[in-house]
Amino acid sequence: MIAKTEEDFSGLKEIGKIVGSIRDELVERTIPGITTKELDDLAGNLFEKAGAVSAPKGEYDFPGYTCISVNEEVAHGIPGSRVIKGGDLVNIDVSGSKNGYFADTGISFVVGEGEEILTTICNVAKKAFEEGLKKVKPGAKKSGIGKAVFQTAKENGLTVIKNLTGHGIGRNIHEAPDHIYNYNDTWDNELLKDGMVIAFEPFISTLEEEVFQKDDGWTYATEKSFVAQIEHTIIITKNGPIIVTL
Repeated sequence: MIAKTEEDFSGLKEIGKIVGSIRDELVERTIPGITTKELDDLAGNLFEKAGAVSAPKGEYDFPGYTCISVNEEVAHGIPGSRVIKGGDLVNIDVSGSKNGYFADTGISFVVGEGEEILTTICNVAKKAFEEGLKKVKPGAKKSGIGKAVFQTAKENGLTVIKNLTGHGIGRNIHEAPDHIYNYNDTWDNELLKDGMVIAFEPFISTLEEEVFQKDDGWTYATEKSFVAQIEHTIIITKNGPIIVTL
């Protein structure tokens, strides 16, 4: 969407704050011994308290309020009986709506002490987000975001997932622009616009550049790579990007 009115900005900021706080609460509660279903149940209670609706459940009938992916799982992991262990790489992705506005956010992190490479890819994902964010301005080529992400990964001896992308958001969970690549595609010359709302989400990988969908019909995973993601919903403005999910 293109945010134009004060109502647009306040509505996006409200739902952004809600999903951001749910994300942070779930990260804090992710300790060895807890199941992904227990975390998701907590998210359901928090959505209800905030008067908001889980986007995966409300829009796609996803079997959970949030997507929680562990280790080889990269995105859209289904909450269930899986027990979190120390050293696990976990991704928590929270998206929701309130009063007709949507926001989406996610973060990968290591539970307790883990392999050094896991901490590295989480740190590089954060750096890639920061570098991509510098390219988020009205009139700039959308492809510049992906170019910055890929260069950051490459400089650190890593790569990116190419078949998972960011997207437009606002009045729907997914809307135009339908992709924000994590690499530079030279034909992708669309220009960013003042007021455009996007979900920007770098995926940094240790080796593979594509994920596959598991038999459950939801979860995206890798064969032999670890992947870290960070995602925020951003309003693009002439005065700089507004991150509503911080």
